[in-house]
Amino acid sequence: MGSAWICLIAAGLFEIGWPLGLKFSQTSGQRFLWLAVAAISMGISGYLLWLAQRQIPIGTAYAVWTGIGAIGTFVVGVWLFRDPMTWARVASVLLIALGIVGLKLAH
Repeated sequence: MGSAWICLIAAGLFEIGWPLGLKFSQTSGQRFLWLAVAAISMGISGYLLWLAQRQIPIGTAYAVWTGIGAIGTFVVGVWLFRDPMTWARVASVLLIALGIVGLKLAH
């Protein structure tokens, strides 16, 4: 796997950090700390996406980036915040994952 794909995966993982930071800023006593975590995560995620787009087509990079963020945020929501985990939600997340794999294989 090339460095562009490593940057893209890392960008997707940092993409999970900003909604997590926003959520914790609403539910903890450390609002500004978590808002800072969200802002830093956004910046790092965006920069890594920018690096990845040097070698990966924009449509592929953006779809993979948002897909990793969406799946990761779904998992964190279920795990930490007891978001509902219905069969329909799980099936939908699996479809996102299938799309990401398909875009990687088509690259």
